[in-house]
Amino acid sequence: MATIRLGDTAPDFTAETTQGTIHFHEWLGDSWGVLFSHPSDFTPVCTTELGTVANYFPEFQKRNTKVIALSVDGLESHVNWIKDIEETQNTTLQYPIIADENKEIANLYDMIHPNANDTFTVRSVFVIGADKKIKLILTYPASTGRNFDEILRVIDSLQLTANYSVATPANWKDGQDVVISPSIKDEDIPAKFPKGFNRIKYYLRMTPQPNK
Repeated sequence: MATIRLGDTAPDFTAETTQGTIHFHEWLGDSWGVLFSHPSDFTPVCTTELGTVANYFPEFQKRNTKVIALSVDGLESHVNWIKDIEETQNTTLQYPIIADENKEIANLYDMIHPNANDTFTVRSVFVIGADKKIKLILTYPASTGRNFDEILRVIDSLQLTANYSVATPANWKDGQDVVISPSIKDEDIPAKFPKGFNRIKYYLRMTPQPNK
């Protein structure tokens, strides 16, 4: 069983999906990616999740982020399930679902947690950067649907902090003030952050979001 940690290169794989065969790294290209797993097809919580991601698809596109789902059921099952998702969630599914009947990808990404269920995948989420590195790992129990507003929020934070010497505080949302990295000296702040800053403590300095 693989162990994946933040900063690792996302394992590459070839898979059959509802949109044809993909080679994962090649499919990602220069985009960010979200890989998220589902315990099985025709399950109620998963149906709402896949529909939500379909409705949020333009938001992922704005962030140069591709989304791909995985279930350990087969391709024919996926195709039939998509009909139910589109009907019940009033949407059109624009992204692929991986058919992982042999559980190779589920095991590659450690998506099966035996003490929870030794057959089905937990609700795993992996956010992958354009550099193919793992940026975020979330694991939900089968009974709890994911919050995709939070996943979009984290992508906003990851993409911002990848390009500027900042971090985002608790409950931060796009457009709000951010934390200046402790590695930046006070005297260097004006050149890097011309919008100004608020020095609350020597280690806590806030500045308006630099890319807004």
